[in-house]
Amino acid sequence: MESKVAIAALAALAQSTRLETFRALVKAEPDGVPAGELARMLDVPQNTMSAHLATLQRAGIVKSERQSRSIIYRADLEGFRALTLFLLKDCCGGNAELCAPLIADLTPCCAPETQRCVN
Repeated sequence: MESKVAIAALAALAQSTRLETFRALVKAEPDGVPAGELARMLDVPQNTMSAHLATLQRAGIVKSERQSRSIIYRADLEGFRALTLFLLKDCCGGNAELCAPLIADLTPCCAPETQRCVN
């Protein structure tokens, strides 16, 4: 990932409504959420939500799909993975001892039998 792309994604997430929107979309994976429902969930006017979703989409961390008359939004987990790897690529200068706590925190939160996140 290029620095310019990472900066755009981080800038998109550096606003409270967009951050909450992205987090809601991650929780809704793999089904996604219609734009109107997202606006209601976060108590944001629909036109404002549309602008936030467009910003997140341009940043490469949200994607959309038309289903009939609705547009379903989903977290672009591949884009988010690329951003995370960009940030962690040179983790702790390659010192495994320093990186161990971070790696432990990043291990999957999903229980294998349910494939749902455990919080």
